[in-house]
Amino acid sequence: MTDQLSRGVRPVTPRRDRGVNDFTELAKVIGESGLMRRRYGYYWTKLIGAVVVLAAAISAFIMIGDTWWQLLTAGGLAVLFTQIAMLGHDAAHRQIFVSGRWNDWTSLILGNLLVGMSYGWWQHKHTRHHANPNKIGADPDIELPVVSFTPDQVNERARRHGRALAWVMAHQGLFFFPILLLEGLSLHASSVRRVFERAPLRRRAVEMVFLALRIGGYLVLVFLVLSPGIAAAFLAVQLGVFGVYMGMAFAPNHKGMPLVPADVKLDFLRRQVLMSRNIRGSRLLDVGMGGLNYQIEHHLFPSMPRPHLRAASRTIKEYCLDHGVRYTETGLWESYAIVTRYINRVGLGERDPFECPLLQTRQAV
Repeated sequence: MTDQLSRGVRPVTPRRDRGVNDFTELAKVIGESGLMRRRYGYYWTKLIGAVVVLAAAISAFIMIGDTWWQLLTAGGLAVLFTQIAMLGHDAAHRQIFVSGRWNDWTSLILGNLLVGMSYGWWQHKHTRHHANPNKIGADPDIELPVVSFTPDQVNERARRHGRALAWVMAHQGLFFFPILLLEGLSLHASSVRRVFERAPLRRRAVEMVFLALRIGGYLVLVFLVLSPGIAAAFLAVQLGVFGVYMGMAFAPNHKGMPLVPADVKLDFLRRQVLMSRNIRGSRLLDVGMGGLNYQIEHHLFPSMPRPHLRAASRTIKEYCLDHGVRYTETGLWESYAIVTRYINRVGLGERDPFECPLLQTRQAV
């Protein structure tokens, strides 16, 4: 407890009034601890640093010239673009500024102009995910075109494509990570498609201009500096590493956690905690995963600045244990093994690949 107070985190005391909403009580504890306050110094350092490092990387790319060594540059740019995308994720969740307008424009610049991903497309998709993580029929993150996450998806794809896919589906977990090599290209394609759709999209013109400058300008630069063969390999490496990095940062968060049936309603605390998984690790892992390793804390308090997530995790874990809410935490490689086994078992047709804690909590909710 003394250790918590030294970090400015209020210790969690046992709940006295059982009529108080669990999340409301937790939110009060977190609010009084100061963990929701903005970290302007931290974020301005990262924002300015991202622009400076990207400018330096582009300058180095031009100076190195037409050589196969540029494939190393491609890998470095992929890591940099992923880190910038994670920073855009923070802005989109209102973690950086109090002003919604400032956060929106920061997301547009980081996402559309620097990375080549539509902020409007991502926001629409990600908002639905946060509202109902792992809920069948409501969470777009479990509705992927090439991987099945529910037995019903397996049956539907078998009906449409025939039993010839049975072996592939039974081993789909092994293909999940290689498929991520195409995720970078898919993210760009989905972004471009979104800005041309008739669906509502704020600042559509701005998104179009930023995406055109980023994607078009990037391609022109690559083919001006590199010969066609090296340019093609450069783009393949950059997009492949970008997709794998993005996928491996997001995949451990919910894949292999319980799925929520469409007709089940849960209170906010359990809806977010029971379907999310934290990844244990050092502060280096915090940087590498952009804070996404604290998925439980992020889902409970999406606008909490990234540097506060580690401290918040101690309080939230204790609170969940005190209130009988399962708090899942694993190592990074263990999480990937869980994801692979889960997807394979779904592909084999097992309807309940994991024991679902919802069965124990349904009566208490």
